[in-house]
Amino acid sequence: MSKETRYPLLAKPHIRLSGPVDQFMYTSFRQQLDECPDSGTIVIALTTLGGDPEVARTMADDIRLLEDHDGREILFLGKVAVYSAGATFMAAFPVDRRFLTRHTRLMIHERTIQKTINLNGPLRMVVASIKAALHEVEHSILIEEEGFRAIVKDSQVDFEDLREKAPSNWYIEAEEARDLGLVLDVI
Repeated sequence: MSKETRYPLLAKPHIRLSGPVDQFMYTSFRQQLDECPDSGTIVIALTTLGGDPEVARTMADDIRLLEDHDGREILFLGKVAVYSAGATFMAAFPVDRRFLTRHTRLMIHERTIQKTINLNGPLRMVVASIKAALHEVEHSILIEEEGFRAIVKDSQVDFEDLREKAPSNWYIEAEEARDLGLVLDVI
């Protein structure tokens, strides 16, 4: 029995997302989600080179709320490239509901920031500006680590290993992702 036969739902995703993870993708995601059948399993296919991690987290939260409210089974199918914010979205799905197509690559990396701090004004205000920037970075690290823990949950990848590999953009080929337990299977 071929994998395509074992997973027939994956051949016809209900929601197809491709391109940057941004507000346009979120709008398309919500429209397609609203058009899904009221019962049964939903399959979401995603191809992306990345984008806004907060949009990915918002989409993931929509999935969690739908599963909690309706008890729906929702499957993730990564196709061709699931980079950066795409991996953040994938982390919303338990490992046993994650699939990749052959030759798909995952890419996981650290969040980045580009910020200029302008120190100008009364000294206490300068200190407050520096502290605010530091708090932003510290909080972003906490959010990143939450996502990393979700990606590796119930897999054979240790959180510390992921943290070591993330700064240099960790690319993972589909079969390796399956062998590491990051996804259930490759189709």
